[in-house]
Amino acid sequence: MSASHPAAAPAIDAAEAPHPVSLSEAFKYWLKLGFISFGGPAGQISMMHQELVEKRRWISEHRFLHALNYCMVLPGPEAQQLATYIGWLMHGAWGGVLAGVLFVLPSLFILIALTWIYLAFGDVPAVAGVLYGIKPAVTAIVVFAAYRIGSRALKNGVLWALAAAAFVAIFAFDVPFPYIVLGAAILGFLGGRVAPGKFKTGGHHGDSKKGYGPALIDDHTPPPEHTRFKWVRVFTYAAIGLAIWAGVTGLMMAVWGWQGTLTQMGWFFTKAALVTFGGAYAVLPYVYQGGVEQYGWLTGPQMIDGLALGETTPGPLIMVVAFVGFVGGWTKEIFGSDSLALAGMAGATIATIFTFLPSFLFILVGAPAVERTRHEIGFTGPLTAITAAVVGVVLNLAVFFAYHVLWPQGFVQPFSAGTVFTGFEWFSALVGVAAFVALWRFKLGIMPVIGACAVAGLAWVFVLKPLFV
Repeated sequence: MSASHPAAAPAIDAAEAPHPVSLSEAFKYWLKLGFISFGGPAGQISMMHQELVEKRRWISEHRFLHALNYCMVLPGPEAQQLATYIGWLMHGAWGGVLAGVLFVLPSLFILIALTWIYLAFGDVPAVAGVLYGIKPAVTAIVVFAAYRIGSRALKNGVLWALAAAAFVAIFAFDVPFPYIVLGAAILGFLGGRVAPGKFKTGGHHGDSKKGYGPALIDDHTPPPEHTRFKWVRVFTYAAIGLAIWAGVTGLMMAVWGWQGTLTQMGWFFTKAALVTFGGAYAVLPYVYQGGVEQYGWLTGPQMIDGLALGETTPGPLIMVVAFVGFVGGWTKEIFGSDSLALAGMAGATIATIFTFLPSFLFILVGAPAVERTRHEIGFTGPLTAITAAVVGVVLNLAVFFAYHVLWPQGFVQPFSAGTVFTGFEWFSALVGVAAFVALWRFKLGIMPVIGACAVAGLAWVFVLKPLFV
């Protein structure tokens, strides 16, 4: 299903501004978007642009890009934050909350169902075959993500060096991701003053000159009352957000204590939400370090499977945290061995709440100031440096995935030229290379690539593998 052919989009006279949009009409659109928002942030932002700017004309091109620039600067999923921003701009705080929640909720329910199937029936040959084909596709997608981010961000030798340093730091020395972000920010802050010309590049979106006719919220539309900056609103929304965080955390501490699995999940995913500069691919290494190495909620191969499921569902890719939370609740048997599914649902829900709560606060607290200034929001030196470091971190993630996919049993002896192909999954390598070529050379979408690789995995398990055994 595509946003290019909306069933509910009304016909609008191009010479007139659209009629005011009710909250119920907006609800229908945001709910629909939550079910069809495949393709990662780029695809999701494109869908919103086609519907809201070009077809429905709820918001002008300039106002859309103005909001997007702000969301690109924030940590967290920019597409979900953009939906929240536009919903807030149109209908106030409740409109923003509605848009942001509906962007995530369908994905949460779908991932809960898929993760349960994965854990309960993962050994079924058909399911195993699909996952076998998808895993190398996920590796190719991550490599391609590093290429896309790098092609935009690494515009000079200084930024290339930062990316290389970040890769070495996390690959060779296992430096935690937040420290890499902090170090890059400090270097960017200093570098922006010593050599500002080296830190001007970044993922900034400029204004477009295209016009699609008058918009409901046009370039010069007076700001609604609810968008005016008021300190009382800043403190009110901040207090509500902190109260929700403290209330849920306090409840979990009262029941399970600070060291309880759900309590630790809440604290961990709160931190994860604040270091997601560069999008979901950038935060995955941090989630891996915590979920796999520190807390033992899941294994490395399961993390790859989770990303595979996340790529095949609508919503922001960072929803892979729901998979991590579900598997963690199930693995730790937080409600006992007879309530594994309930434990998984609790873990997925807690991971989602604490990951996305900061995003709502960033919009409800910060957007009024952005609307008041109405100036271009550019990447500063620190953010440019962070983006460069993210390239190295994502490349490390690709190496990690490739190792587990191509050598699922690990090296049987210390690495050497003679052991490179010991236990090597040559079919996975072929599928991964084909997936990367399809993404890079032929510009195919993520969903068709994953679908083709899943079919290849089934063919390997049921047809080709028996011929070689």
